Amino acid sequence: QVQLVESGGGLVQPGGSLRLSCKASGLALVFSSIAWFRQAPEKEREGVSCISQIRSDGTRKYYTDSVKDRFTISRNNADNTVYLQMNSLSPDDTATYYCATVRGDCDDYRDQRRAGYWGQGTQVTVSS
Repeated sequence: QVQLVESGGGLVQPGGSLRLSCKASGLALVFSSIAWFRQAPEKEREGVSCISQIRSDGTRKYYTDSVKDRFTISRNNADNTVYLQMNSLSPDDTATYYCATVRGDCDDYRDQRRAGYWGQGTQVTVSS
């Protein structure tokens, strides 16, 4: 049984940082593309970042424009965990963050029909 469990959310002041974790069981993340999504109140869920499954030409990482240069996605194969390091957080980043498996590579990760397994979400609140 595949399970994804997010953690690391919380309340942080503007300009602060958080690191989210997505730990998998029943699935080797190194062979799966993993994406982070977020959903703010009264907004649609949106794709934030994606890390591709291991490839012969290396691992590819994708970011939505609003988080480029602030967020970093990474994977620890030994821990079977994908991380999302979030820096320079603003109130606009307030949302519930979810990780999900993505079929194939990340090139179209924002299409949520390509998502497979989802985690339960972790709340991130950026407020002073």
